[in-house]
Amino acid sequence: MIPSQMGLQSIKPRITLIENDEALRKGFSIILASNKDFNVVNTYSNAEEAIKGFKRDFPDIVFTDLELSGEDAIATIKKFKKLDPHVHIVALTNNEDINSIFEAFAAGTSGYLLKGGNHLELLDAVNEIIKNGAPMSPKIAKLVVSSFQRSLNSPLSKRETEILSSLAMGKTYKITADSLHIGMETVKSHVKNIYSKLDVTTKSEAIELARMRSLI
Repeated sequence: MIPSQMGLQSIKPRITLIENDEALRKGFSIILASNKDFNVVNTYSNAEEAIKGFKRDFPDIVFTDLELSGEDAIATIKKFKKLDPHVHIVALTNNEDINSIFEAFAAGTSGYLLKGGNHLELLDAVNEIIKNGAPMSPKIAKLVVSSFQRSLNSPLSKRETEILSSLAMGKTYKITADSLHIGMETVKSHVKNIYSKLDVTTKSEAIELARMRSLI
């Protein structure tokens, strides 16, 4: 683990990898280890073991699967950041939901990569972090940019957009409330505001209009 006053440029970055799928875990590890300037110190199939080994591994960068069985990905990211606020977390996922992307960055991730992307993105991500960048798969970067563009022209607040996007994906009020860590009554209140702002009276009308106007 590097002191905060030092830069990754001056050391051989220590990397740990957490991936539930064994074949992917081995493949990602081989790719990262192919660069002699990177030090892959350990790989894990679950976050619990990675957290236990954190003080032994002293990682500078942690690549972590966001779909680990039985694990709360956001809680795991926060645990790593609590152990070392300077550690860089790079999310590995198949999830392209913009709310999940922002939630991961808010929790402390430094990057967000899609598993189906070019394997060179893993190596590029380390180099990007060394340069104090925030690596993202091209598709994710486009989603983030599109989201900001929508927010500039949308009558909906960020929270209202999150809720309507969740409902548009078929999630119930309860699941939406749980995923956003808010109460059911809060969700219902936001939905009423959404209806008012969009001048609609049903959820289906709100979703259809929002999609037509590219609000979600």
